[in-house]
Amino acid sequence: MNKLGRGHRDKVQQFMTITGASEKVALQALKASDWHLEGAFDMFYSQPHVKSFTDSRHLEELYRRYKDPYADMILVDGITLLCNDLQVEPQDIVMLVVSWHMKAATMCEFSKQEFIGGLQALGIDSLEKFRERIPFMRSELKEEQKFREIYNFAFGWAKEKGQKSLALDTAIGMWQLLFAERPWQLVDHWCQFLQARHNKAISRDTWSQLLEFARTVDPALSNYDAEGAWPYLIDEFVEYLTENGIVQKGQLNDWSQRR
Repeated sequence: MNKLGRGHRDKVQQFMTITGASEKVALQALKASDWHLEGAFDMFYSQPHVKSFTDSRHLEELYRRYKDPYADMILVDGITLLCNDLQVEPQDIVMLVVSWHMKAATMCEFSKQEFIGGLQALGIDSLEKFRERIPFMRSELKEEQKFREIYNFAFGWAKEKGQKSLALDTAIGMWQLLFAERPWQLVDHWCQFLQARHNKAISRDTWSQLLEFARTVDPALSNYDAEGAWPYLIDEFVEYLTENGIVQKGQLNDWSQRR
């Protein structure tokens, strides 16, 4: 490492500190990513060898810190403590990303397997490493494919156990959280429409198709295809927008954006 410039040496040291990897692995990852730290982290954490760099004893200690005293799981109190330790709010969207990495089945709880397996996959075995990974997990929301995966994961994660659909209030809360990261001009109108006209639970099909609608259809509906295979609820939403003058003649009214 002595032959490296100071900037490169600093990156190698930072990479080793955060990942626990050897100097050789750090050099390989950084060189392969043209010395971009985020790219090197992506490469490192996508490899199956990551698990070998976590200390199982430390993982067990972390799990015991947050585990519920009466159940072999981490429940609401444990997650609140975890958020305090990570210095993030429980409602921060990064906790959804954490849950996605852990493949958590249900909101506000982690099984031992989910928690330890998720941390192993992330190369985390200490609170310090966990905190250092938070900015990376937040940045994953900026990647379209990962955002789609996290969005689709959120449906099953947020719904009540044993239910096929997602309660409307929960769905609205999740949409407002998710579309704050990837803005969609019509999200407030969509939520108002659902409360006024639908007032029922949301199906998985509607949940997944809405992201496609938001991603592909112009907010002014200029490229909306009435013959397209959208769920009926989305077609009704388009009618609602035109009936209420929110969209007129292929234009989204300025006043509607300021509401």
